[in-house]
Amino acid sequence: MLNEIKHVRENAELLHSKEEIEAALDSMAQQINQLLADRNPLVLCVMNGGLVVAGQLLTRLTMPLTIDSINASRYQNKTVGEEIEWIIKPRASLENRTVLIIDDILDAGITLAAIYDYCIQHGASSVYTAVLLDKNLPQTKPIAADFVGINVADRYVFGYGMDYKGYWRNADGIFACVEN
Repeated sequence: MLNEIKHVRENAELLHSKEEIEAALDSMAQQINQLLADRNPLVLCVMNGGLVVAGQLLTRLTMPLTIDSINASRYQNKTVGEEIEWIIKPRASLENRTVLIIDDILDAGITLAAIYDYCIQHGASSVYTAVLLDKNLPQTKPIAADFVGINVADRYVFGYGMDYKGYWRNADGIFACVEN
């Protein structure tokens, strides 16, 4: 398995550099700071992919906020999504809160839409979504992100939180797998 993982990384195509991603995070933070400055948001980090993005974005946010996490996964370290599995639900009350969901990528939108619905069903007064990447797909998605860092082509990508079979979330750029 490690040979496959190393091969994927060594042959991947760099789509977006660390500098491009940092600029996108700065831009997202500026937009979020303007909109949520006086809202006392509860930030929900979508695990595991949103961990890197949330960590990078949180240090750029200037308003008082609280943090929790949620994990609803369709991939479970695979490259194809399946049914949503609820692994972690927030411990904080969502009742009458402004919620900001932070995730790595808006792909088909099924997981993010389910998390958004979960927040509404649990009493959030408003829900916003922030994703580092929004994948350009030909079909309509069930949800659109409020804050997007970068639009990306419809390719299998990893880095900055996104993984390849559970690996390379720590890659310091956005890489696309190269077809063999």
